[in-house]
Amino acid sequence: MKRLIPALIAIVLILVIAGATVGTKIWEKYSYSDERADLKEYFHIESDDQAALILQGESLEEKAIFIDGAFYFSKDFVLSSLNDRFYEDAREGLLLYTTPTEIIKSEIGTGIYTESGENRSADAIISRYMDDKLYISADYVKQYTNFDYEIFDKPYRLMISTGKGTYRRASVSENSAIRKKGGVKSPILVDVSQGDEVAVLEELEDWDKVCAKGAIGYIEKKHLSDPEEVPVPAINHYDEPEYTSLTRDYMINMAWHQVMSAAANSTFDDAIAKTKGLNVISPTWFSLSDNYGNIKCFATTDYVAKAHKKGMEVWGLVDNFDPNISTLEVLSSLTTRQNLIDNLIREAGACGMDGINIDFEQLSGETGPHFEEFIRELSITCRASGLVLSVDNYVPTESSDHYGRKTQGEVADYVIIMGYDEHWGSGGVAGSVASIDFVENGIQKTLEEVPASKVINALPFYTRIWETNGSTVTSEAVGMDVAATFLANQGVSASWDDTTCQNYAEFQSGNSFYQVWLEDDASIGVKLDIMKKYNLAGVSAWKLGFETASVWDVIDSYVNG
Repeated sequence: MKRLIPALIAIVLILVIAGATVGTKIWEKYSYSDERADLKEYFHIESDDQAALILQGESLEEKAIFIDGAFYFSKDFVLSSLNDRFYEDAREGLLLYTTPTEIIKSEIGTGIYTESGENRSADAIISRYMDDKLYISADYVKQYTNFDYEIFDKPYRLMISTGKGTYRRASVSENSAIRKKGGVKSPILVDVSQGDEVAVLEELEDWDKVCAKGAIGYIEKKHLSDPEEVPVPAINHYDEPEYTSLTRDYMINMAWHQVMSAAANSTFDDAIAKTKGLNVISPTWFSLSDNYGNIKCFATTDYVAKAHKKGMEVWGLVDNFDPNISTLEVLSSLTTRQNLIDNLIREAGACGMDGINIDFEQLSGETGPHFEEFIRELSITCRASGLVLSVDNYVPTESSDHYGRKTQGEVADYVIIMGYDEHWGSGGVAGSVASIDFVENGIQKTLEEVPASKVINALPFYTRIWETNGSTVTSEAVGMDVAATFLANQGVSASWDDTTCQNYAEFQSGNSFYQVWLEDDASIGVKLDIMKKYNLAGVSAWKLGFETASVWDVIDSYVNG
C-alpha cells in the first residue's frame, strides 16, 4: 500500500491538472469576452472632428464634421438623403433654400440668413467650405427638414431618423452587449441594459443584427423579446410648405407654333386652320439673347387676343438654342436667373399670356442643379402671377437624369415629355421618330417621378424620310402630307409594322435606299391609346402646320372621348 499511495497521488494530480486544463479551455471557449472594440477604427473615423453617420439603421461611409460646437453635413449628403431643395450658388457665395413663396438666402461662411424679408441669426455658422467642399449646419438643415439626430460620443456618432417607414423593434430582456460580430468572443461595441429598445435589422439563428446606441452590431437572440413591426416615430417639427398648382380641371390639348420672327405671328390663323379642340397654343416667342438673362421676344398682344377669342390659352415658349450663349453661365448665378425670370414675367404680363413653357435642351450634367433651381425660382413668380409653368423634357434616359424631373413634378404645373426623336437627323441611324415602345417607355419612366395629373405627352406631327447611300445616312423631317405624297410619287405603298405600330415603306432608287416610318392617323391613334392607359393630363404636338386635318379628329376623340 505504501508503494501505491505515491502513484495514486500522482494519478489524482494528473487528473486534477487535466480537468483544470479542460475546464480552462471550456471557459475560454464559452465565456463572454469583455474586450472593447476600437470604435474609431470600426467606424473608420480618422480625426476627432469627424462624426460617424447612421441613417435609418445603415452605417454610412459619409462623415459629419464637428467644429465650433456644431455638427455639419456635406452638401451632397444633405441633397441625397435629407432635403434636395438646398442649393449652392458658388458664383455669388450663397446658400439658398427655395420654398413655394420665397428664396431663403444665407451668405456662405456667416450665421446670418434672410427669410420673409428679415435678417436673422443662426446659433452657428450656417455653411462653410472645408477642403473645397461645402458643409451645412445640421441644425440649419433641420430648421427646414423633418429629420432628427441623436448624438453619441467617444467617438462622435450621429443616429439620424427621417421619421418615415417602419422597423422591427425588440426590447433587451437582460443586461447585455452589442458586439462587432455574432459570437461571445467578438469585441463589444456598446453595452445595453434591460428594457432598452433596439432596431432588429436581420434575424439569424442565435444572434440578431441590431442598431442601437449609435452602433450596428450583433446581440444574442435570447436577450431580446420577439421583434414587432412598428412605424418609425413621426418627426413633424417643420410644417412642409404646400406647392399649389395651376393645373386645369380638363385635359390639355396643346400644340407648338413655330414663330421665328415678329412677322411670323401673322401666320396664327393659318396655323390653327386645321385644328380641332385645341385649348393651348405655345408660340416659340422667347430665346436667351446673352449670358446675363436677357431675352429675344416676338410676343404680341394681338396674337394673344386672337387665341383667347378662339378659346385657347397662350403658353409662350422660351428656348436656349443660340449656340453662342452659355446656359450654364445664365443659370448658375442668382442675379442672372432672376434677371431672366423678371424679363419673362414682364413680357408675359405685357401681352396677357397665360403660361410659360421652358424648352431648354442639351443641358450638360454640370448645368442640371442650376436648371432645377431655376425652375424652383421661376415657379415662385409664376405661382404668384397666375401663370401656368410647363417644362419640356426628353424621353428619360440616363443622359437626361440631371434635368430633375422629380423637382419639376413638385414645383411646375406640367411636365411635358417630348415623345419623339427616337432617331434624329444627325444620329446616323435610320429609324422611327417615335415607335410605340419608345413612347410608352418615356411615359412609364416619367411617371416614376411625376404624378400623371401633371404629365403631358407630346406627339410628332413630322416624319423623317431616310436616305442611305453607301455609309452615309441622312434624313429630312417633313409633314404628314409631304411624306405620303413622297411615297405616292415613288409608287410605293406602306404597310403596317407591328413592332413600331407605324406604317412603314422602303425602296431602292439608284444608289440610295429609302426608309420611311410614317406618322399618320393610325400611328397617332395607337400612341393616344397608350396615353389613355396611363391617365395623363393631356397631349401636345410638334408642330402646327405639319399635320393633316384628319389627325385632329383622332386627337379630339382622345381628349373628349
